[in-house]
Amino acid sequence: MALGKYSRVDGRKSSSGYCSTVTIVVFVALCLVGVWMMTSSTVVPVQPSDVSQENKNELKTDVTETNAENQNDATNNEDNSNANEDNGEGKQKQFEDNPGDLPDDATKGDNNVGSNNQAEKNEAPEETDKSTEQKPVEEKKDEVEEKKEEDGSKDESENGEKKKDEESNQDSESDDTKENTSDESEKKSEENNSDENEKKSDDNNGEGQIEEKVDNKKDDKSDENKEKSSEVFPSGSQLELTNESTVQNGSFSTQATESKKEKEAQKSSQSESQSKSTWKLCNTTAGYDYIPCLDNLEAIKKLHTTKHYEHRERHCPDNPPTCLVPLPEGYQRSIEWPRSREKIWYHNVPHTKLAEVKGHQNWVKVSGEYLTFPGGGTQFKHGALHYIDFIQQSVPEVAWGKRSRLVLDVGCGVASFGGFLFDKDVLTMSLAPKDEHEAQVQFALERGIPAISAVMGTKRLPYPGRVFDVVHCARCRVPWHIEGGKLLLELNRLLRPGGFFVWSATPIYQKLEEDVEIWEDMKKLTQAMCWEVVSITKDRVNGVGIAVYRKPLTNECYEQRPKSDPPLCEESDDPNAAWNVPLQACMHKLPVASTERGSQWPELWPARAAKAPYWLSSSEVGVYGKPAPEDFATDYEHWKRVVKNSYQSGLGINWSTVRNAMDMRAVYGGLAAAMKELNVWVMNIVSIDAPDTLPIIYERGLFGIYHDWCESFSTYPRSYDLLHADHLFSKIKTKCNIMALVAEVDRILRPEGKIIIRDTVEIINEMESVFRSMHWDIRMTYSKDKEGLLCAQKSMWRPTEVETVTYAIG
Repeated sequence: MALGKYSRVDGRKSSSGYCSTVTIVVFVALCLVGVWMMTSSTVVPVQPSDVSQENKNELKTDVTETNAENQNDATNNEDNSNANEDNGEGKQKQFEDNPGDLPDDATKGDNNVGSNNQAEKNEAPEETDKSTEQKPVEEKKDEVEEKKEEDGSKDESENGEKKKDEESNQDSESDDTKENTSDESEKKSEENNSDENEKKSDDNNGEGQIEEKVDNKKDDKSDENKEKSSEVFPSGSQLELTNESTVQNGSFSTQATESKKEKEAQKSSQSESQSKSTWKLCNTTAGYDYIPCLDNLEAIKKLHTTKHYEHRERHCPDNPPTCLVPLPEGYQRSIEWPRSREKIWYHNVPHTKLAEVKGHQNWVKVSGEYLTFPGGGTQFKHGALHYIDFIQQSVPEVAWGKRSRLVLDVGCGVASFGGFLFDKDVLTMSLAPKDEHEAQVQFALERGIPAISAVMGTKRLPYPGRVFDVVHCARCRVPWHIEGGKLLLELNRLLRPGGFFVWSATPIYQKLEEDVEIWEDMKKLTQAMCWEVVSITKDRVNGVGIAVYRKPLTNECYEQRPKSDPPLCEESDDPNAAWNVPLQACMHKLPVASTERGSQWPELWPARAAKAPYWLSSSEVGVYGKPAPEDFATDYEHWKRVVKNSYQSGLGINWSTVRNAMDMRAVYGGLAAAMKELNVWVMNIVSIDAPDTLPIIYERGLFGIYHDWCESFSTYPRSYDLLHADHLFSKIKTKCNIMALVAEVDRILRPEGKIIIRDTVEIINEMESVFRSMHWDIRMTYSKDKEGLLCAQKSMWRPTEVETVTYAIG
């Protein structure tokens, strides 16, 4: 087409125009080269000036149309290559407010769109910036070049044209260089801002890091959103996009995610045979109810006597089991609270002995595929709520849920007392042995009521001294009066000064010879212990008597006793020492100084949950290196932020399915305090080799227990919906078999239950691999600055191979 037009122009001239025609042909070829260069560099070259105005206009039109087509093609290619990015400004930072500027290796798991988008951008950031920010520059250059074509001179030669082409290319390279320089300046500014923010975070010593490092990048959002994204682990705002794509159905995935998942699936299938051979079922006569430290046949056979219930105490195997406990046939997901308080699935706890023995007392009944709990017990056959209200009517000072927040229920049965005290905002630690009353604690836990398997035998219970507001015993069959009152004196150790002991048993209201003898012995013992009789009443609805005693507030009564029996404990006897410590028939003196724990009653609930205990001194150094009250406050603020911004919205957990929770390394109980508005209860565990912060946890109206994670926990399998382990696995790995801890986690966690692990990146990677070998669902992993987070969900999978070693008794 161009050649024809040139021919018509030359036809009106002399026959000697052949050279001119050749010249024009060469020139047109150069123009075409220029057009090609223009479309590849997106810069329009200057048009030749020695062509007539008519030819120039025609050529300009042709070139402009070609340029527009090529620009459209380039734009389409650009849009396709950035299909996962927003079509607005098209800048890289458009996702900063959603995935929270996750690092390259940040998030793993199901359909992590946010993570992979970030990874793609990190692979070629300069190219993305150029392609997205250059569009307005191209349009502006087109206008400039068109103006040059209309006003340009016609006197330039072909050499001049080539020179201009070279200059144009140099200008284009210069523009690209300027843009790259600008991009690098922006990135350096962002990095500097990030470094400054990271320096502001507190680096605490010893037990871990409370103020997590901040990764703030350049952001167009509000300051409020910037504050929300300050959590190093995913917060709510940081995981807004990731949460949608990983948890909800119908989300779009990226090719990178799909390919990564396929490679992981292939890798998993390749190692599946190894995984199956690694895990085996426990070979125990206790079957699916196996508790390693309570079902140790070898140790129990070696006992010289069982007179003090030694066979019901903890006897942990030297080598903790690494096998997996089987599931009961027909097991299914537990019924959610509060409906679980009234009924549970029969196949989850397939035991009927209590229904047969205690059915007439409304403990538990079999009703089709359910086990139902009418709310009664031996001493409150007509309902626990009436019984609870009757206690407060008899002793108004009990003030359920205000003054009395923490209760120890000894011999709890199926724990209906503690289950209905939740309605009064009271937290109850229900306790009963694994004995002939089959699965009573297991019933309690399946119902969603706190409980542990323990017996009052020869050792102290694993709680610090002076922590419970009320101790309760409803016909608990404990011989309080024998051997100098040793067992009742253990309750005295646990009870706060001024706390109540509520006892409803047959010696109070029956006149049988044995009952009369026990009552007389209890009267003498409680008087010698300086316990005040507050009330002795009879509940005519349930037909039982209730005696309420109060522990003294001062040592005055102890000093005035005519006979020091029971004696006062030695000054060296620590009332907080509770791990495998033998019982002694003595009483500890009460605190005198106003700064001592126990000299004052704690704040009323719920104020006590947030306020540092009055006895925490600024001269004491806290777990994280700050003065103790400041350490306490920092810990609480940290966990409030994590729970609100991360756990409640960032992990995709349906909290309506979570009732029984355990913080496996609780420190100050900040996590439990931050979760107090959720419909869950938290068992706070303080390791025996960690700073003894359990008294602080009780002081704030929460509860917990001492434990050694190198041993099995005193609970039934499938007890908890959620486990939380903050830097626990890395500590255990230096002490004992970490795989035994993994097996214990699997034992106490319910199928479909979740575990949240915060630890080093090495531990996170190791635990991810281990959980995959057990066919668990890895919901999310996150890592930054050598610290990581893992959220995994237990599956219903069980190995088929059984170990040859027998661990337990029935």
